[in-house]
Amino acid sequence: MLLKFTKMHGLGNDFMVIDLVSQHAQLSPKLVRQWSDRHFGIGFDQLLVVEPPTDPEMDFRYRIFNADGSEVEQCGNGARCFARFVIDKRLTQKQEIRVQTAGGPIVLKVRRDGQISVDMGAPRFQPADIPFQAEAEAISYPLEVAGRQLEVMAVSMGNPHCVTLVDDLDNGLVEQLGPLLEQHPRFPKRVNAGFMQIIDAHTVALRVHERGAGETLACGTGACAAAVAGIRLGRLQSPVHVRLPGGTLQIEWAGGNAPVFMTGPATRVFEGQIRV
Repeated sequence: MLLKFTKMHGLGNDFMVIDLVSQHAQLSPKLVRQWSDRHFGIGFDQLLVVEPPTDPEMDFRYRIFNADGSEVEQCGNGARCFARFVIDKRLTQKQEIRVQTAGGPIVLKVRRDGQISVDMGAPRFQPADIPFQAEAEAISYPLEVAGRQLEVMAVSMGNPHCVTLVDDLDNGLVEQLGPLLEQHPRFPKRVNAGFMQIIDAHTVALRVHERGAGETLACGTGACAAAVAGIRLGRLQSPVHVRLPGGTLQIEWAGGNAPVFMTGPATRVFEGQIRV
């Protein structure tokens, strides 16, 4: 059987996107790993799957698989590509699309300038919601990693994130500490590890080591988590321009239980077919 797919990226965070509304395929972690291989497969950071919703109030169900085959709750750059994909494939004519994810519902809006805005929902800080092992909620937490004492901010954007402030993003900490933070025992479902350098009150630089994918050129939920953490710390003000290796995202958050809004591009690279 030939399965049609689209290769897309959001600021260099790249995806294989498949429509399982009009097509049918049985996915497995082994198959995802084969497809994700950049030498012997298609190559991607995440596989995005469009399915019919199980919730009648939603337009679609959105599933995300990391390159290692693990299924995860949320992907912000993928959400923008998801919106562009369902419109380009004429699966919907709506400009505001309600999507069901494992991390909760999100709303995707296609702007006239082609940018995609995503209502990512409210951030969550309770340790049990992230999940993160801590006795009580705090703005930041001490965390020992490889003999170093770090101060990290933990937040869920539908998936778990920790954010560490650094003075220099090129000092080797991302490569050294990213994999260790991802697997830290205080994050029982692993974590996306963000390293943030504050430029000014509305601008940061960010690198993210993603769960199951390693460092990517951009991480949408990571950008949201970093902006939220910085605002909560009193170091940033909304809107925040998050500079990632692949480009810049704009993040807006009014604080408290308000939703986080992320705006950025979504780009189609090519169409293809693969035999399943």
